[in-house]
Amino acid sequence: MFKSVQKFTTHTNFTNALKITVAAVIPVIFFSFLDLFHVGFSFALGAVLTYPSDIPSNLKHKVNGILVALLIIASAAILVSVLHPYPFLFYPFFALGLFFLSIISVYGHRATMISFSGLLSMTLAFGHIQEGISILINTGYIVGGGLFYLLVSLIFYQIRPYRYVELQIADCLKLTSKYMKLRGDLWDNNAPRESIIKGQLLLQVELNTTHENLREILIRNRSTSGSSNQNRKMLFVFVSLVEILELALSTSFNHQKFNDQFSDFPKILKNYQNLAYNLAVTLKRISSSIVENKKYVSNHQLFSDLEILEQSIIEYQNSSTTKDAHEGVLMLSNMRDYVERQIDKVKVLERAFTESIEKQEAKFIEKDLEKFLTPLYYPWSTLQNNLSFSSTLFRHSLRLTITIFVAIIIGSLLSVEKVYWILLTIVVILRPGFGLTKNRTYERIFGTVLGGLIAFGIIAFTQNPFILSVFSIIAMLLGFTFTQTNYKVGATFVTIYVVFIYAMLTPNVQDVVQYRIMDTLLGAFLAFSANYLLWPSWEFLNVRVFLKKSIKANYDYLKEISEFYNKKGDVTTSYKVARKFAFIEIGNLMNSFQRMTQEPKSKQKQLPQLYKLVELNYSLVSSSASLGTYIQTHKTTKASEAFNVVVDTVLKNLNASMEILNSSSKSTDPTYQTEDLEVRFVELKNIRSKEIRENSVNEEDFQTKMQETQLVIEQLIWLTNLSESILKASQKLVQTDYNFLPK
Repeated sequence: MFKSVQKFTTHTNFTNALKITVAAVIPVIFFSFLDLFHVGFSFALGAVLTYPSDIPSNLKHKVNGILVALLIIASAAILVSVLHPYPFLFYPFFALGLFFLSIISVYGHRATMISFSGLLSMTLAFGHIQEGISILINTGYIVGGGLFYLLVSLIFYQIRPYRYVELQIADCLKLTSKYMKLRGDLWDNNAPRESIIKGQLLLQVELNTTHENLREILIRNRSTSGSSNQNRKMLFVFVSLVEILELALSTSFNHQKFNDQFSDFPKILKNYQNLAYNLAVTLKRISSSIVENKKYVSNHQLFSDLEILEQSIIEYQNSSTTKDAHEGVLMLSNMRDYVERQIDKVKVLERAFTESIEKQEAKFIEKDLEKFLTPLYYPWSTLQNNLSFSSTLFRHSLRLTITIFVAIIIGSLLSVEKVYWILLTIVVILRPGFGLTKNRTYERIFGTVLGGLIAFGIIAFTQNPFILSVFSIIAMLLGFTFTQTNYKVGATFVTIYVVFIYAMLTPNVQDVVQYRIMDTLLGAFLAFSANYLLWPSWEFLNVRVFLKKSIKANYDYLKEISEFYNKKGDVTTSYKVARKFAFIEIGNLMNSFQRMTQEPKSKQKQLPQLYKLVELNYSLVSSSASLGTYIQTHKTTKASEAFNVVVDTVLKNLNASMEILNSSSKSTDPTYQTEDLEVRFVELKNIRSKEIRENSVNEEDFQTKMQETQLVIEQLIWLTNLSESILKASQKLVQTDYNFLPK
């Protein structure tokens, strides 16, 4: 129980919720003692409006982002009140303001959160029109609240400047542990392999997000404030985790073949599965030590597990007399080599938490790190390129603006007392994609109704201001904590604290609960209807873009691997960047596919075919990583012409797939070079055999190197088959459904 509470309170979401709760509650308490509750409330409102813009980043960008958000919040509040008496000026301004604040989301995550703050400010200002000098006074209070939130946020940052990074590392360790656990699950004879692979793809999406957050913090902090010991340590850990994931991705096994091959020796696979599970458990333990803020103590059985596995392999080798024994030993040796490399990487990871990382030691990972970051610049051309109906965000911005105006008209016709509640509901619920809007609609309605009932029940027992104040603070803290992870629960607590506040301010709290529920229902209905009727952004229209990006990222990654194999030397930064984008784009593709599954059945165009392409691209990333890992970890000879021909064929297939997805014609016929490739594979093996024979010390050395050669050739064959399958699947997709052709 205590550990669960400790884990909850040390989470990043709780810390962020605590910041906004402190920043909002202190002004209210302070000014209430001065009998100026309305001033404290305005300060709290400024803090709440500023809070969304405080996203993870280095200190400079953090401060700049909050100040820009505060400028937009203040400007919106002033202009709405100043122009409101002049309808012919106000409504065009209001429409343009809503549209502009919505479409600046094209500039990325930070801009999206600043946009959200601005939209909240405009809708709240619409419901609380000020006059005369009170416009500037009230705006001043809001700005004061925003600056106070900035101060609180900076204090939290200075108290534990690396805590966010540590918790992100802990999350990354936990997600990587789950990924390794799923790899272990695949060894069960009757494992649901399709659902396990789908689970791995979904984890890849989460890992991509966590990796990007860590790059943003660790690398930008290093750029602006130098490389501190703690920053260097976290960077070292992060790079190790990326390598563990790459090694896991790059090593795929034919599990059915293993189960068939060793059906008479099940103990071998069971021993390996136990070792795979223990790798996952070790990563989870490191994660727990970070969350609990305890010194990590290595306490695993990985080496003894490895000895047990090696002993099992020896027993199999000695007892097996079948003709397949040689192949079986090779398969088990590859399995053992993989797990040995993973244990070595886990050892490196553990050392980062038990010993200090010297600056010289981490120097090799700090080279050209800035190239891994997404550039931060905001050109006018980005906005211009999105000012058309082909842009999802343009359609969303127009949809949001029209929906809010429809809500204003309906509110006026029905004489709704607090129209801004409807507007706030629309701003919070309406999203560019249908699936997320649908989920938000359901969760918002559920949370509002449940929160209203709970709050009403508590108020029926007591209306003591002190008790309601304590409950509202607790509800606020929990509401902001859960909003990011469980919106349904977050909306419930947010409703509770809003009702409690009104209960302390107005005597007719029953009417408040009733109107809030009614307004939420109306706003949710309008948001859901707008997303379905007004230029809907169905994912089947967007998934093709993510599909092409994933294929292009695979193309670039394999090209870098080929260049590295031909030129030798150290692994280049461009290689690592290409690897990064290959991982990111397969995650983005899976994310798009997931959004598509949340949409109406009639809009799930070619779902099985798309999922096949998702799996093929995932397998291609895995196969490419396998080839890249082999080249990095083994001394290789000069690349032969046969090798380059095979890789060029794979690249041509991927390029042809992209051309097909871009094509406006349905009759694109792919061509294959199967016979020539088969000759090249034989030629490649013969050339490599001759090279190894000339440089081998003895027959055993020759056989070992030939086994490695066979692995590379099999990987090239697999890459070729995958690229051909992607080409055929892309052609089938275009031929079957005209919706996937560019208009």
